[in-house]
Amino acid sequence: MKRLLLLTTLLVVSFYGFSQDVKYGVRGGLNISNLDFDGALLIANKHRNSIYFGAFATISLSKTISIMPELQFSAEGAKEETINLDYIQAPILFRFRLSEKIHFGLGPQVGLKVHKYEDGVKDFAYSGVAGIEYKLTHVLFADIRYTYGLSNVFDDTFGVEAKNTNIQIGVGYKF
Repeated sequence: MKRLLLLTTLLVVSFYGFSQDVKYGVRGGLNISNLDFDGALLIANKHRNSIYFGAFATISLSKTISIMPELQFSAEGAKEETINLDYIQAPILFRFRLSEKIHFGLGPQVGLKVHKYEDGVKDFAYSGVAGIEYKLTHVLFADIRYTYGLSNVFDDTFGVEAKNTNIQIGVGYKF
């Protein structure tokens, strides 16, 4: 435990020490999500329109590369109420500057299911995220992200395999 705490502290200090700039902000918008089932469907699989919102930090490592850790609430799953999946998620995007106004991000995401318990759905979800951001003003941006689940959302005893897919369209504000 002490080693993990020391390693985490050293990692944070090194990012802070080498970073040129740290900015904080908020973002939110529309989720269009669905479940990608493997095999026969037991229910109607219609997409779910919902919301997401959260806070982030952008840590510049160089003029063209930055890291963007984030904490967000995201309502996902499918339209059927029994498979509405709400998560508190922590994506970490590695961002690359393509031009003055456009950034591309790619990275992992872990999600903790909230709201429902012991319903045959796993409490943790692991995903990959890719997105593009367009800078509207110095502090305001618009972005779009695609998230694809890397793990089965259902318990192994359930006998069904499905992965979350999600498109986020939104805006953000940097302080």
